[in-house]
Amino acid sequence: MHPKTPLLFAISLGALFLTGCGTRSISNSDYDAAYGSGRYGKVAGNYAGELSELDVIGASLDAGTSETEIQNALRDHAPARLGRTSKVLLIQSGADFPDSPMLEALSARFAVAGFSGKPVRGSATGPDYARALRLVAARGGYDKIVYYWGVLESERKNKITSVVSWVPIVGQVIPDEREHMRIRLKAVIVDVASGKWALLAPPPSSDSSLSTVVSRRSVDQDLVHGLKAQGYRDLSRLLAEQYTE
Repeated sequence: MHPKTPLLFAISLGALFLTGCGTRSISNSDYDAAYGSGRYGKVAGNYAGELSELDVIGASLDAGTSETEIQNALRDHAPARLGRTSKVLLIQSGADFPDSPMLEALSARFAVAGFSGKPVRGSATGPDYARALRLVAARGGYDKIVYYWGVLESERKNKITSVVSWVPIVGQVIPDEREHMRIRLKAVIVDVASGKWALLAPPPSSDSSLSTVVSRRSVDQDLVHGLKAQGYRDLSRLLAEQYTE
């Protein structure tokens, strides 16, 4: 047996089980964000993180909370709902502007305007931040704010499933890897007048596709765009069907 045979066998066998995983925000969804260098991939130049749910609903972990406040909230627990005549300020966490497919999907049912969802360093958080955004919406004539978040989870599996070869035979134009991806979204509706809120989330959407060495990035981004479009349609439909007065 050639002295290099065991090494080649081990390398080829290892390729059978080669996988890769990645998680990224819908606001930082390029290829490198999931599969770039470093443990968590690369961050887009204008991406500065996400809004906190506690900030947008006006809660603060630093402020004291009494049992009386909890009981009063339970007695008046009607959630925020979109009405057929609602004017909505739409905010995508982490983005300068909501993604166009989400804006278009919600605009088909309501009067909608997009607003920045980028965290501002050194700005107020918690109740102050939430009240400031409610004031911004009120001055613009918007009675509801819809915040939404999303993550893309992906896994890549090597597709070399035939008998192990002694030497590599997969070329750059032979489909050799399948990427599985899903999108998970959630949204919060905030009533501008009262500050009441409601949380909702559609079921995750998923898809997969084969790729070659030279098509990894384009296949990945096609999956991203397709899943975003589907997820946004599902989310806007849920907002309209389950939360419309």
